[in-house]
Amino acid sequence: MSDPLLAFRPEFPILERTTYLVSNSLGAMPRGVPDRLAEYVDEWAEQGVRAWGRAWWELPARLGDEIAPLIGADPGQVVMAGNVTLGQATVLSALDYPPQRNRIVMTALDFPSVRYVYDRLATRLGAEIVVVPAAADGIGVDADAVIAAIDERTRLVCISHVLFRSAFVMDVAPIVRRAHEMGALVSLDAFHSVGVMPVDVKALGVDFLTAGVLKWLCGGPGGCFLYVAPGAPSALEPSLTGWQAHAHPFAFEPEMAYTPGIYRWLNGTPSVPALYAAIEGPRIVKRAGVEAIRAKSMRQTARLIELADARGHPVNTPRDPARRGGTVAFDVPHAYEVSEYLLSRDVLVDYRPNAGIRVAPHFYTSDDELDAVVAMLDEALSTGRWREFAPRGGAAT
Repeated sequence: MSDPLLAFRPEFPILERTTYLVSNSLGAMPRGVPDRLAEYVDEWAEQGVRAWGRAWWELPARLGDEIAPLIGADPGQVVMAGNVTLGQATVLSALDYPPQRNRIVMTALDFPSVRYVYDRLATRLGAEIVVVPAAADGIGVDADAVIAAIDERTRLVCISHVLFRSAFVMDVAPIVRRAHEMGALVSLDAFHSVGVMPVDVKALGVDFLTAGVLKWLCGGPGGCFLYVAPGAPSALEPSLTGWQAHAHPFAFEPEMAYTPGIYRWLNGTPSVPALYAAIEGPRIVKRAGVEAIRAKSMRQTARLIELADARGHPVNTPRDPARRGGTVAFDVPHAYEVSEYLLSRDVLVDYRPNAGIRVAPHFYTSDDELDAVVAMLDEALSTGRWREFAPRGGAAT
């Protein structure tokens, strides 16, 4: 079968020496990243402090405009953040939590880092966290259960678009409708969906969305972003703030005066090198086309499940393509040790507790690589080579 997306393989040097199946954790680095970082170095070397003019100061918003089309947003609606946890914390710091409307609805399967900041910071602000449990299969969360948890006391609903362990795709639209009917806002963590499947903030109707370029967008660490729906920037004032959010930052005024628009969602000085590194990946994904990426992802993840079924390997991943993101989790015996064996053979995957070995093909993955990773997994189990990676002094998992 001809696969036009394989034409992008030369853009990613690591594919020449590894089988790269871990884009759900860290996307492969584009070939052009060193040139972008060299631009940063040259600007610093040649311009010194003058680089803080338009080149650096406006970069969080300019890069946000580059990413906006990938989530169906308009220019001026996306701004870069240091990480998703910080972006979510900025959102929750912009709201008040009076006793009559202080509940935040989350799920038991959201990414722990986001749960940590809500459990600690939101509760100190007076919020009450309502956690919707996992479905009986442990793979997903029933949208009806989330809807049932939203009532007139709900201030914010913060859920994941795709669950990190299982790649279960949440049915977001009805949850958003219920939240808005009850007068609540919705903050969506889309880190595991943007870049591997279509995301449309307008169709979903979310008020906020956080995600990043680290994973499927192949942009490296430190390049996360925050979308804010029209109307919210001028109405809300984040308490987690800094001088980039000030209307007159270089006046160094003692009191905060928020700038209008997306800049008010910024805080302190940005990590400029990370933003330069983040540019190339989203541009390549836009060229490849998210619809084509999604179609290939659905086909290749179905193939991985087929290979698992043929061997009797359980998978902690939805079988319904519409409910499956870009990852298949193989729940094999000794999964951690097997994953380490694969890594030692330059087959890059990862392991997560209560999930197993996560295998994540992307648009640059060949079909042959799918067969190869499962064959090597079989080899680790059948030969006992996984034992080489068992923790010393303790029982193998």
